[in-house]
Amino acid sequence: MKGIESLSGSEPQGYVYVHESVALERVIQRITGDQRIALDIEADSLHSYFEKVCLIQVSVGGEHFLVDPLSPLDLGGFLDALAERPLIVHGGDYDLRMLRAWKGFRPRCEVFDTMIAAQLLGAERVGLAALIEEFFGVTIEKGEQKSDWSRRPLSDKQLRYAASDTRFLERLAERLHGELLRRGRVEWHRESCRAMVDATGRDSSRDPQETWRIKGAGRLTRRQLAYLRELWCWRDMHARRLDRPPFKVFGNQQLLEWVHWTESHPGEPLAQGPKLPRNIVGSRLETFRTAVARAEGMTSSEWPEPVRSAPSRKPPIDQRERIDALRNECARVAGELEIAPSTLAPRAAVEAIVQDRPRTVDGIMADGGLLRWQAELVRPAVDKTLHATQAAPHHEACDNGPAVREDGKEAVEKAPR
Repeated sequence: MKGIESLSGSEPQGYVYVHESVALERVIQRITGDQRIALDIEADSLHSYFEKVCLIQVSVGGEHFLVDPLSPLDLGGFLDALAERPLIVHGGDYDLRMLRAWKGFRPRCEVFDTMIAAQLLGAERVGLAALIEEFFGVTIEKGEQKSDWSRRPLSDKQLRYAASDTRFLERLAERLHGELLRRGRVEWHRESCRAMVDATGRDSSRDPQETWRIKGAGRLTRRQLAYLRELWCWRDMHARRLDRPPFKVFGNQQLLEWVHWTESHPGEPLAQGPKLPRNIVGSRLETFRTAVARAEGMTSSEWPEPVRSAPSRKPPIDQRERIDALRNECARVAGELEIAPSTLAPRAAVEAIVQDRPRTVDGIMADGGLLRWQAELVRPAVDKTLHATQAAPHHEACDNGPAVREDGKEAVEKAPR
């Protein structure tokens, strides 16, 4: 995968900041007339409670456009045109999920994800900046990665950074596609990209009645859970009002510290508890006190029930041995392919396959949640580690008639999955 391509004089280094209708019409015309569009977005999840798309970057035919969705533009025609073109993205699951949640955007043509391509080629570093440096010898500054993209005006530094996210994608995709083609992995990549796009349409939201159960809640008593729920709702209310991420109002670790203190010190002044952030004053402090008092006043019948996860049971020794054997065999196959074992078959997939012991590619896909290319590569390892002892009788039955048990009756073999 190595090899640096010279970029000197090969393309203009500028960009067009699109915040007016005339410029947007030019972008739509440009998109409609070209084959593939490089796409990226910037959002403000680190700075806002109500996460939104703040910038849409597209590169096409050597031109780079930064479309501002926070300006008074009608983006319907632009998004429709974009959906009808093949797209190039890098780690596009987040971008496509955001665009779908925002405007119902869904690609109707093929999507080429350069991160997935790099993983299927066994790249050690699959970040965009690392790949651009490896292939083109260009270093991209990532200092604006955590910028507040909702603030206007955007600085020149922010705009240059945003343009760099799509500037090299088309050439990077060409290089990676050539390598995929050379190694016979184009179909692996197509299937993986289709699965990524399909996944962006699934509802991944949690039950709104359970969102307050942060990490660490499973170790709390029912009474402590009552405090956690009230304090979490207090934090969520203020985060919504401020349109700030909850962690910028009150951190999860602070919530747990106050849960433990208030539950064990009922009625005591809050000033004696853990130190509160400086911004918890006035109405925020009063509503904090109200939340604590509400939890203190609850009866045991009002306390939340703990969510008991299924007990963690170690599989039997023979199953553990089969898991290790299948993992080792999959790792050997992945090593020969020069990809990460987790790219071929994650641990959870291996454990599910061992438990259900499927015999067909479709069965391996269903039980392990694998794609077809993964299941086809894993099947010989499954046969070797899980079904080797049954192979001889099975072939014997095919050659010499039905297999016969010791009592003289015909053995009935379970239908393969």
